[in-house]
Amino acid sequence: MDSKEIQALIKFVVKSGAQEVSLETEEFKINIKTASGASEQQTSYIQTIAPQQAMHAAPVAVPVAVPGETEAEENGNYITVKSPMIGTFYRSQSPEHDVFVKVGDSIGEGDVLCIVEAMKLFNEIESEVSGTIVKVLVDDRSPIEYDQPLFLVDPS
Repeated sequence: MDSKEIQALIKFVVKSGAQEVSLETEEFKINIKTASGASEQQTSYIQTIAPQQAMHAAPVAVPVAVPGETEAEENGNYITVKSPMIGTFYRSQSPEHDVFVKVGDSIGEGDVLCIVEAMKLFNEIESEVSGTIVKVLVDDRSPIEYDQPLFLVDPS
């Protein structure tokens, strides 16, 4: 089961109104719990146990909102960079390293913006746009949800 299938399962569980769903196969076990009346952004947590051979990190492309959507309109002509998965947001490789990007930094397509840890995998989140970081919307080491806004980028 890949991350897109897991995300689809989460959306289905949230929309169904179920408070808890467990799925177990020979390869993995997923337990999804939601708060009462939770929306997609309010999923409490996901616990997944997968075999060690499936534990390989890979760069992940970041879905980006296009100007004209509600969030983009509220923030002028900024592009919102959103999380492609549920996990823990990290601004740097480790506490000893500098952050990947900070407000005012110029970025290009393919630049690493942050790391999202999901199921013991550390996924580098790369930019799909060029521009300048206007705002970091998430605190370091914070839990994040799928499609949660992470950065505002000025494409001009």
